[in-house]
Amino acid sequence: MKKSNLSFVLFTWLLLLTMATTAQTTGKVRKSDFKRDILVKTDSGNMVLRLNDSTPLHRDNFIRLVRSKYYRGISFHRVINRFMIQAGDEKTRLDFDSTRMQEQYTLPAEIRPELYHRKGVLAAARMGDDVNPNRNSSGVQFYIVQGKVFDDKALDSVETFRLKGRKLPEAHRSQYKVQGGAPHLDQQYTIFGELVSGYDTLDKIAGTKTSGKQGGDKPLVAIRIREVKMVRRLK
Repeated sequence: MKKSNLSFVLFTWLLLLTMATTAQTTGKVRKSDFKRDILVKTDSGNMVLRLNDSTPLHRDNFIRLVRSKYYRGISFHRVINRFMIQAGDEKTRLDFDSTRMQEQYTLPAEIRPELYHRKGVLAAARMGDDVNPNRNSSGVQFYIVQGKVFDDKALDSVETFRLKGRKLPEAHRSQYKVQGGAPHLDQQYTIFGELVSGYDTLDKIAGTKTSGKQGGDKPLVAIRIREVKMVRRLK
């Protein structure tokens, strides 16, 4: 290969690498962001999220996405009543352009034993254990838990059949019996935030009519994220 051709190939490769990296890091993280919350405006109402400092990789990644306006116009593409609502797939955006699709990436798991799937938590979606044994998170897709309220018998069943005998801490069981959630997901997905307000919006989105399991649990009428932005923390 001629030197000029080799230089062009190297330049092109470096350019593509830079573009892929930029896609993952668009939007700046400021130190002041760690004391701010995130307002999510949707077609069904507003929610306010607070990110967790014990999961810094996911916290900073989400802030970058918010700063870059990645989530504007994206729909909740998977909704299961009494379980969770999921969003982040850019292909659900009305003006989606496949030629400008963001580079797909994952984040290392930041699973913390003290964080559990009570109602209102924000967590990262991911591929299954069969292809993702390290439980790395999707860089862009997230879900918010609605869940359901459990009694002791139901929680015992979850421990036996879903958690393979692992016991839930008593403090977590207490919350699942009062507030509700999805205990079968505990210690399997990275939780990196929670709702500060907007539980009524969460319930409204979760209760929308969908295509059902066979249709991918897709809402029959799209529920879009209109805007996501950093806002002053009120409490």
